[in-house]
Amino acid sequence: MRTVVILQQPMSVCVPPNHEVTLRVQAIGTGALKYQWFDKQQTEVAGGTEPELTVSLQRSGKYICRVSDLYCNYQFTEWVKVRILDEPGVSRTWRGEPHIVIHPISQTVKPGETFTLKCTALGKPAPAYQWYRNGRILPKQTTETLRIENANADTVGSYLCAVSNNLEESWSEAAEIEIAPPDQQPTPTLMATDKVALLIGNLNYNHHPGLMAPTMDVHELANLLQQLGFRVVSLLDLTLQEMQAAIDKFLQLLDRGVYAVFYYAGHGYEHSGRNYLVAIDAPRPYRTENCVCVQRVMHSMQERKAQLNVILLDTCRKWYKQKGPFSEIKPLAPLGNTVYGYATIEDAEAFEVQDGGKSTGIFTKYLNKHVLKPERVTRVLEQVSEDLGKDPLVHGRQVVEIRHTLTEPRALTDLVRTSGHTMELRRRDACWKQANVLPGRRSLDFPYCGVKVDLSFSALFSNVLVVFGTVRNTSAKAQDCTLILESEPQMQDIFSGSGRSEEMDSLLVNSGETPDCTLRLCCLQRLQGSLVIKVTLHYTHTQTKERLTESKELDIGRPLIASCKLNQTRPVDRRQESRVHTVDHMSNIRYPHHQNHPRPGLPYTRKAENRLQSSAKSISMSSNEPEENDENDSNEFTM
Repeated sequence: MRTVVILQQPMSVCVPPNHEVTLRVQAIGTGALKYQWFDKQQTEVAGGTEPELTVSLQRSGKYICRVSDLYCNYQFTEWVKVRILDEPGVSRTWRGEPHIVIHPISQTVKPGETFTLKCTALGKPAPAYQWYRNGRILPKQTTETLRIENANADTVGSYLCAVSNNLEESWSEAAEIEIAPPDQQPTPTLMATDKVALLIGNLNYNHHPGLMAPTMDVHELANLLQQLGFRVVSLLDLTLQEMQAAIDKFLQLLDRGVYAVFYYAGHGYEHSGRNYLVAIDAPRPYRTENCVCVQRVMHSMQERKAQLNVILLDTCRKWYKQKGPFSEIKPLAPLGNTVYGYATIEDAEAFEVQDGGKSTGIFTKYLNKHVLKPERVTRVLEQVSEDLGKDPLVHGRQVVEIRHTLTEPRALTDLVRTSGHTMELRRRDACWKQANVLPGRRSLDFPYCGVKVDLSFSALFSNVLVVFGTVRNTSAKAQDCTLILESEPQMQDIFSGSGRSEEMDSLLVNSGETPDCTLRLCCLQRLQGSLVIKVTLHYTHTQTKERLTESKELDIGRPLIASCKLNQTRPVDRRQESRVHTVDHMSNIRYPHHQNHPRPGLPYTRKAENRLQSSAKSISMSSNEPEENDENDSNEFTM
C-alpha cells in the first residue's frame, strides 16, 4: 500500500525579531513528493513548496507542512511554532544554542506564600527546561515558570534552571529563596468584608479612532487583582447601554466593608469639571449623554457605603469647555474612603504604546508593575506616577494625577474577613458567579465514523469565551480528521484586526490548551438567547477513501456575562439629560473613523476625535468653545 511517511518533523524555535529561521521536514513516499507549508490561519505560504521553509518574523507564528505523492496520499507534519522574543544581547554569530534572556530572581517570602521563578531562553530548536533546588532535580518542573506554593523551610534554598537543546546546555543564574523572619511580617489590622472589581476596556469604536492596548491592559490587571482576592468582572467593547447595565450589576456587589475598584481604559474627555468615558457606539459628534459620567459612578459607589472606593482611569482628560471648573471630589458626606487615579492631568492626553509585539497603556503598564505591593493604595499610585514621570516616551506630555480622601492606610492587598457577613457574602458570591460561570467540558460522539470530540471552554474576559475542540479516539473507519467550530448565532470577533489576533493567540498559548480547532466568541453581553456550538467533522473513510462530513450541535445556554442580560432596556436618566452639554463643533476637515496604530515604540493618544465629518465647510455651532480635540501635532503620532 502506497503511503507517505514523515521521517523528521520540523522543530519549534525561539528567536529574536527578524532572525532568519529555516524549518525542515524529511519524508519518504512513492515517487516524487510535493510539499506545501501553511501558516496558523491555515493559509498556504507563498513559495512554501519545498522541504525547507525560511522565514524572518517580527511576531510569533505557527506553521504546518503537507507532504503528498502522485497518488493523492498525503500526511501533515506536526504544528511547529516560531516564537519571537524581543530581547537584546544576541550576537550576530549566534548558532542557536540556548541563550538565556530572563534569569530567575532571588526573593524573600513569607511563610505560606506562593512564589514564582522564571527562566526564558532563545534557541534553535526551542530549548527544554529543568529546574533544580540545592543541586537536586525537581521532578516534573520542566517549563519556563516554576511555581511553589506554601513557602516553608523545605522550599528555602538555591534554585537553578538548566536550559538545553541539541547544540548545548546552559545554566541560569542562581536565585536564593529565603523566608522572612517573624518580625518582618506586618500584622494586618485593616481588612475587607469582600473585594470586587469591574474592568472595562473599549477599543473598537464605531465612529472614532480604534485603540490597541485595552485588551492586554484589562486582561493583565484582571489577573493581578484576582491574585489579590478580588472578584473581577472584565469586559471589552461596551455600548453606552451595556456600560450602564454593567455598572448597575457592579453596584449590586457593594456593601459595607467591601473594597471596590472600577477601572476603565479607552477614549475619554473632561467637560465642566466632570470626566466622561466614551462608549463604543458614541456618535460623532457626541454629547455627554452619549457617555458615562465618572463622578456619577463614584456617587453611586459611595451610596453603597463601601469601605474603599478606587477609580482608575487610563483615558484622556482633554477639555471641551476650557472655562469650566476644575474636577472635584464631591462625596455624599465627609467619608474617608475615596481614591481617584488618573492616567493624566486635566486638559491633557493619555498615551498607549506598542513595543516588543505588545500593546499597553503607559499608565496601566506601571500600575500593573506595582499593584501587588502590600502598601496603601495611594502609595502604589505614587510609585506609578514616579515611574511614568521617568518614561522618555511621555516625558512632558503625560503626568499621573492622584486625588483621595483616605484617612486610613487601606491597601488592595488587605485580607478579606468573612466572619459576621455570611449572608451578604453569599449574596455577592451568587451575583458574581452569574457573570463568570463557564460551560463544563463536553464529549460528542460521532457514531457513524466512531470518532469522539472533546469540547472545553475558557474565559479570557467575562464577555469573551474561547471554545477548544480536540479529536479523541479516532477509529479505524476514519483518518485525516479536521474540525470546524461555529456558533449560532454568529458572534462578532473583535480581535480579527491586524495585531490584535496575535495578542489573543499569545493568551491562548498561555492557557495550556493544544486543541485541533478553536472558536473565539466575543461580545457575549449581546446574546439574546441560548448559544449553540456547531461541531463539523470532516474525515476520509478508510475503506472507500471518500471525504465525508458529520455535524453535531451543542446548546451551552447563556455563558458568562450573557446570563446577566445587560442588553435589556434601561431607563433614561432624565436628570443628566436635562443639563446635557452638546459637543457639536463642526469642521471642514475629514478624519477617518479608525486610525492605524503608530509604529512600535511610539506613543498614541487615547483621545477621541469629536468632529462631524462633512465634505462642505461648516460653521461653528458654539462660538465660545475651541475646536474639540484639535490634533495640531497629529503627524507626530500617526504614521
